Amino acid sequence: MILSCVGGLFLQLNTWDLVQSMGPLPKAVLAILVLLSLISWAVILSKWASFRRARSANRSFLRAFRKAPALDTIAAASEQFRRSPLVVVFDFGYSEVSRQMKSRGSVTNPLSLERTLQLGMSEELTRLERNMPLLATAATVSPFIGLFGTVWGIIDAFQQLSTAGAASLRAVAPGISEALITTAMGLFVAIPAAIFYNMFGSAIKEFGSRMEDFQLEFLNLTERTLER
Repeated sequence: MILSCVGGLFLQLNTWDLVQSMGPLPKAVLAILVLLSLISWAVILSKWASFRRARSANRSFLRAFRKAPALDTIAAASEQFRRSPLVVVFDFGYSEVSRQMKSRGSVTNPLSLERTLQLGMSEELTRLERNMPLLATAATVSPFIGLFGTVWGIIDAFQQLSTAGAASLRAVAPGISEALITTAMGLFVAIPAAIFYNMFGSAIKEFGSRMEDFQLEFLNLTERTLER
């Protein structure tokens, strides 16, 4: 019965009016949450577009790589696949192969080549993971920031109730409604951030697996080229 009364009173109140009537601290909490939401969605949209382009470029680069007879042929055409994470790994490997070929006439240190490919993979994974901590922070911290605003608003509402001396639900409902807005906003920020953080995390693992497989293909092509 009480919950239905609170719900009815909340629906009768305009949300924007409640926001305008908030105190300085709840408004500051809302401003922080809005800022976190904007940052989160900027990262989400940027990552979404970047990963989509990277997948497409990976497919195109792999087709070209598997058809190429030698590393030099791929190196000449790699610029058109620059969005592909695999190209970064290829560049590292090709640089090491070229260095060994110039100094010794052949690839005499395959272990060094493998390490160089690993460095390229590590550098590209670091780039792919850029700004991911922002999503993790928004997903983790936003509910607590919203809860802080709610607790503060409820304390303020009951203080006003004790001052007014009117112990009725209608007297305290507007203050509680104002307080609950910050919790709702905190969840609004946290839920998409958590969903996309997990989605992008899976995508980065997928890119990592593709790069590990590509390292093997690069080593195989290098060996075949040198055997000719």
